[in-house]
Amino acid sequence: MLNDRIMRHANLQNLIFLLSTFLFVWLCWYFYTGYGGPTELAANLVPVALMVRILHMHKNGFIYKGLPPIANHLIVIVYLAVCCYAFYHFHMEYEEISIYRQGSYTTQDFVMGLLVFLLVMELSRVEHAELFWMNVVLIVYTLWGYLSPLDFFWHPGTSFYRVITSSTVELSTGIYGQYSQIALVTIAAFLLLAAAASGFDAQGAMVAFMRRIAGKSRHTIPQTAVLASSAVGMISGSGAANATVVGAFTIPLMKRYGVPGEFAGAVECAASMGGLIMPPVMAVAGFVMAEFLGVSYWSVVLRGFALAFIYYSTLSLAVYLMSVSTMPGTPIEGSTQPVYDQLKTAIFFIGIIFLTILMGVLNYGEQLAGLYTGAFMFGLLILLYLFFKHARRDPATGKESLLANIRTMVEIHAEMTSYLLLLLATLGIMIGLFTVTGFINRMGAIMLRVGEWHVIALVLMAFVFGWLVGTGLPPTATYIVLAVIIVDPMRKLGIDPWVAHFFAFLIAVWGELSPPTSLTAAVSARIAEASFMHTMWNALKLCLPVTIMTFAIFVRTDLVVNPGWSQIGDMLLVAIACCGIAFAIFGQFTRTWGANVMLRAALALGSFTVLFHPNGTIALLLAILVLPATIYGVKCHRRVAPPRGELESEPVR
Repeated sequence: MLNDRIMRHANLQNLIFLLSTFLFVWLCWYFYTGYGGPTELAANLVPVALMVRILHMHKNGFIYKGLPPIANHLIVIVYLAVCCYAFYHFHMEYEEISIYRQGSYTTQDFVMGLLVFLLVMELSRVEHAELFWMNVVLIVYTLWGYLSPLDFFWHPGTSFYRVITSSTVELSTGIYGQYSQIALVTIAAFLLLAAAASGFDAQGAMVAFMRRIAGKSRHTIPQTAVLASSAVGMISGSGAANATVVGAFTIPLMKRYGVPGEFAGAVECAASMGGLIMPPVMAVAGFVMAEFLGVSYWSVVLRGFALAFIYYSTLSLAVYLMSVSTMPGTPIEGSTQPVYDQLKTAIFFIGIIFLTILMGVLNYGEQLAGLYTGAFMFGLLILLYLFFKHARRDPATGKESLLANIRTMVEIHAEMTSYLLLLLATLGIMIGLFTVTGFINRMGAIMLRVGEWHVIALVLMAFVFGWLVGTGLPPTATYIVLAVIIVDPMRKLGIDPWVAHFFAFLIAVWGELSPPTSLTAAVSARIAEASFMHTMWNALKLCLPVTIMTFAIFVRTDLVVNPGWSQIGDMLLVAIACCGIAFAIFGQFTRTWGANVMLRAALALGSFTVLFHPNGTIALLLAILVLPATIYGVKCHRRVAPPRGELESEPVR
């Protein structure tokens, strides 16, 4: 009987839950105590996180779909054995490796490092193919750089032994280095918020709530995507994930009320891109930025909120203008939402406020702030569930189970952590090889020479370089590569480090949307059943004013350099100018073609001057003109732009 009971529970999902619980408990304990430091934490938990990732990959249709199931099972067992070996070896030998054997490793150290290196490379080949092939090229270059016919790429080469040790047992770079430590120490703490919200489906409740507050006008239906994506973006570090979660609801809703599929997909794509800027997660790149700059994460968040405000205020206006142009303004029926779901949404935003108080007012560190906020949200959600389930017997809780919700929370936290750890460990290998070969120094020297000619040339070169990198890499990877290569040359030419880092960050965000590849656009187009290219180009148009904002931070530096009233002033100036540019692109003053073009061109010229004129007084005076002109333009647009004819109102189902 006991054996039967054991066999009944011995399955893949329960093994995932067991490892997820182990990872979750160890991380929470570390967030509270900080015992051992980030390096020892990574040495212990990198193999555990890799095991969780392997099992999730195996669960989702096998790792190698071309092989029979038995072969996949055997391969997974081998991979798990490698992780167990690495965990045991590093746990038992950590002090020896980290202190006494640095630079003189044993054969067992090398074998362990080689196995982990090969495992991470193979997993990255499956999940992050672009990063894998870039690392393969870098490995070849690291080994045989002396064969390069170009002086710029020449270096004396190094040994395979050095490639492996620098990527594993040296701990300062590579798989166990800085980036993996950030994933486990800081990012995982903030993922507790997302896990608690996902465990009780607060995200779904939040999307429905945003639909409700969008109102009863067809023109405000697309704003549902903007509002919901900005809210989900607070806890999602992925544009594609944001588009998947929010777009599954908002895109069909927009299409139901007459929004063309390509426009609906573009709106969701652009709104999800803004989620990458939205604090507190900021596409995960914000955590790395804080580490690069040696500042608290709250310092990064303060600047991120200003950029997010500009992005979503501009996008909201652009979406509204396009909605007026493509849809009639006939009213629609409102939507309803259970009180239980409304309160779950309220708890989510209360949690964000609680996190802000802990970090911004009480000066808590990232780990404790994330832990306490996650526990706070989790506790409130449990109390809410128990009250509605047992006191009110609300039917909205009928399909939920407390233990199932807790299990979902633990597993989602481990899955998100393991995914990001694999990504950042792969980037650790890349940056380590960049360092070993001296490529970073050579690239920086070239940028310095370009900057000596003119700083604008350096900025444009950096943007093109970021675009090229962003076509193949996710935003976090793009930011790290850019920060490593372009920030130091910019700093040496007198550009403030905050400006340089946020320039790299905004390029990385734009790179997620940049042609010819965009995963977020692909997801949105698939849900909308629309053309991928048309969806991407429409999203680029919606994001164009904010793309211009990327360059404005070099002039309106207080936006990212000096939090406070001066930052708010620059934030409002940039927001007004971006909204003016948005109207110049999408709005109409009059039906007369010539007059309309002239008025829009004048508004665009004034807006560009507000963005880029070095004299703050002149920019302010023009902003005083641009703002009422934009407001007047919106009123004109509502009168002259709507299409003829009305659509029949449809109820929300």
